Amino acid sequence: MSGCADPGGSVGAFLCQAGQLLRAAGVEAPRQEARMLLAHAMACREEDLLRDPRAAVPGPAASAFGALLRRRAAREPMAHLLGRVGFWTLMLEVSPATLIPRGDSEAIVEAALAAFDGTARIGRVLDLGTGTGALLLAVLAECPGATGVGVDVAPAAAALAARNAAANGLGDRAAFLCGDWAEAIAGRFDLVLSNPPYIETATVPGLMPDVARYEPALALDGGADGLDAYRRLVRALPGLLSPGGRVVLEIGQGQRPAVEALAVAAGLEPVAARQDLAGIDRALVLRPL
Repeated sequence: MSGCADPGGSVGAFLCQAGQLLRAAGVEAPRQEARMLLAHAMACREEDLLRDPRAAVPGPAASAFGALLRRRAAREPMAHLLGRVGFWTLMLEVSPATLIPRGDSEAIVEAALAAFDGTARIGRVLDLGTGTGALLLAVLAECPGATGVGVDVAPAAAALAARNAAANGLGDRAAFLCGDWAEAIAGRFDLVLSNPPYIETATVPGLMPDVARYEPALALDGGADGLDAYRRLVRALPGLLSPGGRVVLEIGQGQRPAVEALAVAAGLEPVAARQDLAGIDRALVLRPL
């Protein structure tokens, strides 16, 4: 490829060519992602690639890298290609059955822990729309005495979350069910978490290709105004909370006033909000009125 000075079969040449291809495909960090994919294909660390850029890439690794590169150039998410993503202190398996956990959602975990001024009072946790199990498992990892239940409408998502619990040493404290939000749930919880779909239907097709093409529409589309899931959730939440319990919801940009109004009408009081990495209100904390 033009501009690639290393010998054709070397690590450096593969990375240079891959970076050019990914840049042309609109990937924001093409060289970094090229290194991640080649390290994955070669089953080594990224620093190993940089140590000797003139090293040859074995044939099987070159074939695997080419296949990964074509998928990424089509904007399939990196997390799907690698099969995993880091969230909080955990490493989670991901699949097309669920949303990919993002750093902004760590604000939900932060808000949940802050709402209890520590971990002693968090005993039972419920995660509605659990996906990979990220929110529930992150809270359980911080609260050694807590147990939790995750609910997802997609059987593949519930199974994935159960695998993530086991892989992170939390399988004995987390159970996962298939259900339509809270309809399958009885009992009360100290903490209820949820990252529901909150993107307006008309906006979904215009999301970045990595999301619009490859992440499940069911987990993205929040209806015409983005609030459909909140309308259902807030009606069920008061009956799920233990005395002193808290709800922490993820919300979209600009949605705080509308979600707060829905919560108040359902008998819940907004008590705090937490911002994400961009300073946007992302986590809304509620308690019973």
